[in-house]
Amino acid sequence: MRDYLIRELNSALRRPGMYGGELSIRLIIDHLLHLERGDEAWAEEMRSLESRGAWTSTGVSGAFRNLIPGQYEYGMASVYSEFARARGWLEANRTLTSDEYDQMRTQIPTWATRDHSLSEVLSTFGPPSVLLGGDNPYYGKTFGYLTEPTDTAMIFFHLWNGADPDAESTWPPRYDEPVLLAIRYGPGDFKTSFTFTPEGKKRRPAGG
Repeated sequence: MRDYLIRELNSALRRPGMYGGELSIRLIIDHLLHLERGDEAWAEEMRSLESRGAWTSTGVSGAFRNLIPGQYEYGMASVYSEFARARGWLEANRTLTSDEYDQMRTQIPTWATRDHSLSEVLSTFGPPSVLLGGDNPYYGKTFGYLTEPTDTAMIFFHLWNGADPDAESTWPPRYDEPVLLAIRYGPGDFKTSFTFTPEGKKRRPAGG
């Protein structure tokens, strides 16, 4: 049962919309923690998220609504991915070497001063450890990169595609492929863990 739930969790994190969103992810986590006799772990995680500003009355999704436009479910999934990683549940497609990880972190402050497309992220940093979202270029997604040990903060690239607020139609989206809005890493204050690109600053919701 545990192995089955871990597979389901990894699928739900990668395609949250197909699995029922944040509530479904939390239900799978609840079942896993119950099997592992770790029921208090999620309560502790919620307190931590709330203290960082990553938890609202509508869960993690509400925290992202103040930072990324639209229903950005892949951002929400990235936060749950961090918890899954800490519990040993997250299945990664790639693990960065410590040198690759350090180089990425060093590049981020300068790299984020310019706008970048999905293709540019891939050509610069390679395929993600975890892809949260599908392959369709007309939809946003989040790239997660990780290294060992497991308590090292994951690095997330939040990519967006959609319509401008004043557009007459929401389809087709604004870009041929998603654009980078922000890079997030670090366990501290949620808002300050984001480094926004110029496009990300422009599209950041009012009051966020």
